[in-house]
Amino acid sequence: MEAGIDFSIWALFARATLPVKLVMVVLILASVWAWAVAINKWLAYAKARRAAARFDEAFWSGQPLDALFDKVGATPRNPSEEIFSAGMGEWRRSHRDDGAMIPGAQARIERSMDVSLSKAADGLQSGLGTLATIGSVAPFIGLFGTVWGIMNAFVEIAEQQNSSLAVVAPGIAEALLATGIGLLAAIPAVVFYNKLSADSDKIIAGYEAFSDEFSTILSRQLGS
Repeated sequence: MEAGIDFSIWALFARATLPVKLVMVVLILASVWAWAVAINKWLAYAKARRAAARFDEAFWSGQPLDALFDKVGATPRNPSEEIFSAGMGEWRRSHRDDGAMIPGAQARIERSMDVSLSKAADGLQSGLGTLATIGSVAPFIGLFGTVWGIMNAFVEIAEQQNSSLAVVAPGIAEALLATGIGLLAAIPAVVFYNKLSADSDKIIAGYEAFSDEFSTILSRQLGS
């Protein structure tokens, strides 16, 4: 009898009670969600790094900043261009008709770039909270499924008044499967979160460095 018990993953899922099945389905969906978020962010970060490298090359090429601003236009295509456009736009708006600068131009330029920088940071970090949540919650959801499954296994033992391995093993295996799936969802999510958070911080640090350098350049023009 014991040799005939099917312990494949599908068989364990099929024999599980409805609450345990729901737990497993939720964890599988959470795992797919985590992978989707991770792949999407990895592609977005790669695109952001390439765009920043291209813009840095154009910015430091020696061409006039006004010409670069006219080329970027009113619709910047990436965060680097948005930060630059914010600073240059405020720079132009700070000129009076007689060519003199409106007082407080430096502070306004820096605030404009800070707003663009904040938006860029929010965009880069969006979705990372999902990975953190899955990584921290999935093991507990799996544990809930395991506790429920073991409880059901003991109920079955009591009803059959038989504690042989053929009665105990299937229920315990079904219960532990929920914990296994929970860990399968949580571990990659935690790894993705840590890696992508570090990548996001590096990209944002690059934006901040550019913003500071550009602000310094403009401050020289202001005679500060």
